Amino acid sequence: MADRSSPADRRTFLKIAGALAATAASGCELQTHIPAANSAPGTDRTTGFDRAILEAVGDVVLPSELGSMGRDAAIGQFVIWADEYDPVAEEMHGYGYADIRYLPPDPSPAWRAQLAALELLAMKSHRKPFAALPRAEREELVTIAIRGHVSDRLPAPLDATHIAIALLAHWASSPDAWDLALGVKVVPASCRVLGDANAKPLPIIGLRS
Repeated sequence: MADRSSPADRRTFLKIAGALAATAASGCELQTHIPAANSAPGTDRTTGFDRAILEAVGDVVLPSELGSMGRDAAIGQFVIWADEYDPVAEEMHGYGYADIRYLPPDPSPAWRAQLAALELLAMKSHRKPFAALPRAEREELVTIAIRGHVSDRLPAPLDATHIAIALLAHWASSPDAWDLALGVKVVPASCRVLGDANAKPLPIIGLRS
């Protein structure tokens, strides 16, 4: 896969890295606002995302530093998370409040509709499916689609009002994003054994594909 990195790519990635560093949790656990997989017996729900369109969106919004394998992994993890999300589930009680709180409704129907809207926009403006467009044209259409959804920082994945932002936010909340931002394997959300406490993290090798 050709190297498509640019100064703009790097600036965007550095902004993401800064956001990750600014929201780091103390201790060994990383809080990401991503709910655990739904383990209720008998649950069989799929989001039904158009994978070709979603992958074409991911090629635009995810950092080029990931390479094709890293991007495919990030998209696959997003789909699994969305499939296993338990809408309106009771949240775990945090410190400082005793009332019962619930997670948001399922965002996937709106996200599916946004993928369909990108496809319709591509057909009307370029007479081609979204996934068949060159990257520059896909980037232009995604930029149009997310107008009104962008703020000065990445939201939590569940708070993202457009699927392109949700995909990026989900990846940015992952251990892989932390490793990529720092350039070494720190494996956040896990604890080192005492014997490894002073060991230098290993570098990331072979990231691109």
